[in-house]
Amino acid sequence: MSSDPKGAMPTGEGVSGPPEFFTPDRFAGQNVLITGAAQGIGQAVAHRIAHENGSLFLVDRAEIVHEVAAELAEVTTGTVGSATADLETWEGAEAMVAAGVEKLGCIDVVINNVGGTIWAKPFEHYTPEEIEKEIRRSLFTTLWSVRAELPALIDNGGGTIVNVSSVATRGVNRVPYAAAKGGVNALVSALALEAAEKNVRVVATAPGGTLAPARKVERGPGPEGEREKEWYQQIVDQTIDSSLFKRYGTLAEQAAPIVFLASREASYITGTVVPVAGGDQG
Repeated sequence: MSSDPKGAMPTGEGVSGPPEFFTPDRFAGQNVLITGAAQGIGQAVAHRIAHENGSLFLVDRAEIVHEVAAELAEVTTGTVGSATADLETWEGAEAMVAAGVEKLGCIDVVINNVGGTIWAKPFEHYTPEEIEKEIRRSLFTTLWSVRAELPALIDNGGGTIVNVSSVATRGVNRVPYAAAKGGVNALVSALALEAAEKNVRVVATAPGGTLAPARKVERGPGPEGEREKEWYQQIVDQTIDSSLFKRYGTLAEQAAPIVFLASREASYITGTVVPVAGGDQG
């Protein structure tokens, strides 16, 4: 495990080649929309589903999502498309779903993976503008996406929504992010009650700290100055201390439960948020 030059997130390996574990053809005939698919957990999930021969529509705000789609089109027997979108807006989410349906014909599964801490500091140091930006980034992206996706799933006779939350609902120095992810958890439990009669499952995973390559597109400014670096280090220390394994997880360890919950093997699971954090329950 290493850190980037700014002393921020510990980094690790990316995804390449066939996954160590995968189920051939598990997603054959399934159309899967994935947001935040250009890097990190979203890319790892797309990589896994491509090797399980699903059709994919990959969405991100970063143009590199098209490169990821081109690579995975060489892997899966299904169709692959991609689009850029600003999912902090309703218009972006609505356009994303329309483009996905146009490309794939219909959508069976959606995996909503956009979000992430922008700043890391004690709550009294957040400005009102920063608080609003954190909530837009890590709650509204999921709210807008799910609202746009749900009618497409219902029109298709049902489907599955997998949201990526976080165990950081009990995390230091990121209260607005914790509140946003708590909202994602509430969305899962509340919507599952409504959606079951429409044959739509609603689930989530709650990742802990996860090793990934340094981000190609940053979420926001990195820690500057010794005080901000100390605040961020407190997050890293808490993350490791809270894990029973005393380490960060890998992208593959995060992708595996997401892909399982998205699959037809998990057909009797709904309204559930699964912690994936080495024993940290959040």
